[in-house]
Amino acid sequence: MRILVVLRVVAVLLLIVSVFLLLPVLVAMLYHEDSIIWSFLAPMVLVWLVCVPILLLTGRAQGATISNKGGYLLVSSGWILAAAFSALPFFLSGAIPHYTDAFFETMSGYTTTGASILTNIEALPKAMLFWRSLTHWLGGMGIVVLTVAVFPLLGIGGLQLVKAEAPGPTVDKITPKITSTAKILWLIYVLMTVAEIILLMFGGMSLFDAATHTFGTVATGGFSPRNASVGSYHSGYIDVVITVFMMLAGMNFLLYYRAVIGDFRSVMRNSELRTYVGIFVVAALLIALNLDGHTYHSFGRSLRFASFQAASILTTTGFTTTNYATWPVFSQVVLFVLMFVGGSTGSTGGGIKVARIVILLKQGVNEMRYLLHPRGIFSMKLSGLNLRKDIVYTVTGFVFLYLFVLFITTLVVASGGNDILTSLTAALATLGNIGPGFGKVGPVSNYAYLPTYIKWFLSFSMVVGRLEIYTVLVIFTRTFWKR
Repeated sequence: MRILVVLRVVAVLLLIVSVFLLLPVLVAMLYHEDSIIWSFLAPMVLVWLVCVPILLLTGRAQGATISNKGGYLLVSSGWILAAAFSALPFFLSGAIPHYTDAFFETMSGYTTTGASILTNIEALPKAMLFWRSLTHWLGGMGIVVLTVAVFPLLGIGGLQLVKAEAPGPTVDKITPKITSTAKILWLIYVLMTVAEIILLMFGGMSLFDAATHTFGTVATGGFSPRNASVGSYHSGYIDVVITVFMMLAGMNFLLYYRAVIGDFRSVMRNSELRTYVGIFVVAALLIALNLDGHTYHSFGRSLRFASFQAASILTTTGFTTTNYATWPVFSQVVLFVLMFVGGSTGSTGGGIKVARIVILLKQGVNEMRYLLHPRGIFSMKLSGLNLRKDIVYTVTGFVFLYLFVLFITTLVVASGGNDILTSLTAALATLGNIGPGFGKVGPVSNYAYLPTYIKWFLSFSMVVGRLEIYTVLVIFTRTFWKR
């Protein structure tokens, strides 16, 4: 593990993030919020004063490859440092007076969690709301993937970073060069962003509202500049547009590339995609049928709200159009189950991911076959391809660790005097990068009331969930630090 390489790439990552601070500066100038411009420029200057000398001092590491250990350390430290730096504008401006809260909000943004400590979102300056949503957009595709895309000097080692940032069951390269792959993924991401902004503006949203809601949608984050989230617009058109784009963002982005080049066969054969869509359709219909005639007076209206909320929870976006905590218990239980699922691998969604659930289900069926036919040989396929045993073992280990971290996080939240529903769903909502939960952290509540130590632990839980367990936890093992 070369520390100089790690320092060099982290410096580049922070410099890239600092450049994006210019965008909220432009927003502040547009809305005549001149008094807060310095709170963006000061952190930017600070990063350049620290990181430029690091680049000069680590010149020998230019073009060097990064080992597995280096990749894990770089990605974990990069995300934490990016959040720590990006929280400064909130803190310095006084928009969020306490640094703990500012860090929590920013980590929630980068990890696309959407959990908030703000009680009156609309009271914040437009520039702060824009920066808050922009952290979603940067974290959605991955700030390290962005670094790989614009920093080709990483060379072959860039693949280790992408694997560390998105360690799903498989990490595929679209092109032979991981740098080119990262650029293609970001291009798809940008085009999806532009498309949704245009469609939302057709629905009557201002450019500012359309952009901030789009950042939260394509990143499956959920930050909204409105206190009532998407529900404040009372628009069926806007609900449908955001529902569609939440589902699109929860799909594997590599499938979009395959569709563009005409490889529709592999898209249609994708087991994860079929299961993902199936889960959404079944969940939306079950909730709609449960709401029809009770909560809403027509099936069409019930389906509208059910589809939106099912997509929001399944993709771990966290937008709301209504207070689903007042829905019948059956509908709430369906949403609760969706909190364990998440989006597809290779998407901006969080959670366990559909592919892992499919693999575990197939493995469970195989085990029952072995009981009936002990000498039988049963292969396991995903999207028509045979799965290696090591992938099954990795998935099994991931799910166990996921549940273990969930259990520990639940205990930590409960230690603050919270009830079991609040504690469990707060843990689920942060580890799964969902945002709202049930109980005291429900759709019309927030995380502001929690003690400081719980906020820090939940911030840690967010990054553990976003980097999919292994990347962060491996750093705390004794083996990691051995030569």
